[in-house]
Amino acid sequence: MMTGRTEIRVRYAETDMMGIAYHGSYLPWLEIGRTELLRDYGLPYAELERVGYRLPVLEVGLRYLKPALYDDMITIESSIAEKPILRIRIDYRLKRGETAIATGHSVHAFLNHQNQPVRPPAIFVDGIARAFGT
Repeated sequence: MMTGRTEIRVRYAETDMMGIAYHGSYLPWLEIGRTELLRDYGLPYAELERVGYRLPVLEVGLRYLKPALYDDMITIESSIAEKPILRIRIDYRLKRGETAIATGHSVHAFLNHQNQPVRPPAIFVDGIARAFGT
């Protein structure tokens, strides 16, 4: 299993007039969690792009449990529970302190720069093997 934690602070621009984070603000937070998780395991997204690969979102889901408020510190817990082969599922838990405020997931596939589905590059396969101890 691959796990990571990233902290963000809810910015004023991410909230509505009541100081509650707008529901659309959560998607960029998932992206932050995802890119930091990959970076923590030696798989920076920028490097994957540099060698000719993209990881578009095929599916995303969110469940809102409690509101995030302006200036809250939010912890994004990201995890990959199953060793990815062609698709990658990343699960997320967003917390304010010990309180879960949202859960979600995203599913991604590898494309080349011609937007054709491809197998992941060797650097990704090797990094995943190291992370999963295989």
